[in-house]
Amino acid sequence: MTPELAALAATAVVHLAAVMWSQKSLQEDVGKEGNVGPRDNLESKLSDHTKRLRRALGNHIENIGLFIIAVVLVEFTQSNSLFTALCAWLFVIARALYLPAYAFGWVPWRSVIFTAGFLATFAMIIASFF
Repeated sequence: MTPELAALAATAVVHLAAVMWSQKSLQEDVGKEGNVGPRDNLESKLSDHTKRLRRALGNHIENIGLFIIAVVLVEFTQSNSLFTALCAWLFVIARALYLPAYAFGWVPWRSVIFTAGFLATFAMIIASFF
């Protein structure tokens, strides 16, 4: 397995952790019905912490697709390098740090962490052209 694919697998683990953390916080706020019910009018019952976790999860979902594209491009073009491997793992680390940064309101670090992961993904896409 290439380092980029290993990073993609690690990203899946980070994603699962984000889902579980978000759901645990949801359950703490509204009980088990929040996990099994229709979730109508749920926002007003949620703590700020849970709302932030849900937004962080949404952000992760938005960014994971671009990272998958970057990994696929690097793999299909066989442009794997130390640079693309480092970028891939920087993305994983950034996404793992982004969750607590968003959940606990780390300002300005949340934005710095997001930017690092985004630029790493963008760099991988550019590297796939060479």
